[in-house]
Amino acid sequence: MSKSIVIITSLDTKGEEALFLKCLIESRGHRVVLTDIGTGAETSIKADYTSKEVAKAGGGDIQVIRKMKDTEKASGIMIKGAVKKIRSLLEKSELDGIISFGGGSNTTVATTIMKSLPFGIAKVMLSSTASIPAYAGEYFGRKDIAILHSVVDIAGLNPLVRDVLQRAAGMVCGMVEMGEGPSVLSREKKEDLIALTEFKFSEKCSSHARHLLEERGFRVIPFHAQGISDRAMEELIEEGFFHGVVDIVPAGVSEELFGGNRAAGPRRLEIAGKMGLPQIITPCGFDMISCGPIERGEKGDPLWISRDLKNRKLFIADSFRVAARTIPEELKLVAGEVARKLNMAKGPVTFLIPQKGWSQLDEEGMPLYDPNADKVFVEELKKLVDPKIRIVELALQLNTKEFAEMVVKYFLSMYE
Repeated sequence: MSKSIVIITSLDTKGEEALFLKCLIESRGHRVVLTDIGTGAETSIKADYTSKEVAKAGGGDIQVIRKMKDTEKASGIMIKGAVKKIRSLLEKSELDGIISFGGGSNTTVATTIMKSLPFGIAKVMLSSTASIPAYAGEYFGRKDIAILHSVVDIAGLNPLVRDVLQRAAGMVCGMVEMGEGPSVLSREKKEDLIALTEFKFSEKCSSHARHLLEERGFRVIPFHAQGISDRAMEELIEEGFFHGVVDIVPAGVSEELFGGNRAAGPRRLEIAGKMGLPQIITPCGFDMISCGPIERGEKGDPLWISRDLKNRKLFIADSFRVAARTIPEELKLVAGEVARKLNMAKGPVTFLIPQKGWSQLDEEGMPLYDPNADKVFVEELKKLVDPKIRIVELALQLNTKEFAEMVVKYFLSMYE
């Protein structure tokens, strides 16, 4: 079945490449909506949405924009206009995929537009700047964007550019042909959808809890609590897709507080409460801060409130993946931030505390084991949390099937 795919490009500088990509996609039997976001000279290439139309939709005049010295302002107008035009296609069910290509500027603009679209719309960015660490995270954001590193600059139709454009066309065509589109989530709204967070050091607990919930008829969507995925979870909660949250790894809160690599943004642990959803929370991940690469500490970079890495208990998976044990002073701050967020909750919340360790790394004999530090967090949380928040201490280690059974038991008691 023919699908509709938007190409975002600047026809004044990338017209030849855009037409080549357009022909590739059309050869697969799909409709192309060529959208020009260029702010340079007029072009003879016909676009479905011209730069003039895009600028107007963004509240600007293309003739004025072409004379602007403020690039950020000009880009902002074109982004706003392109989003409006492309979302109008979505509202008419005439959008299945979107693709763009280019360097730093075009990648930034195009992925910003892509991030305005829902999960399930195929999104492909062919970029010569995809591998720049400082930019990559911003390109992806919290959306399901596929980025192909072109390696070469996408300028002219030399053999290497042709090759990467062909592969990019194959990506977006394959995605729209195989994907179910944004309806994949909207159909699930009628189900008992539950969000669940997990990471490597909670794997046994998270996996068993998921299976137990699924046995009871719930549809469980797991999110990898590495900062971006749990941010996406918060957005989907706010959009009304979930009926409850089993937040086994809320560590994005402490990572955000101390500048860790898995920071999950200022709204982490707030949206489910605002929506009145039942929540199970554990302290998993509060026992560590993701702080690699190891050189970061060796250079004396102040990662958080007090000591650098040489004074910490460490788990070093490799030179890049380093977890440092949180200390009592930090855990007091974490408890205060967690209490502040949970006290705003409009729905039922149960905080389960495993007394024999909060993760696989925080059990006796493991590198981040520190029961005295854990106790500091628990005491501070009890002191600050609202009485409506139920705190339950269990003589268990978190990363066990036994703890997972307690997670499900307490969740069901709230959900029912």
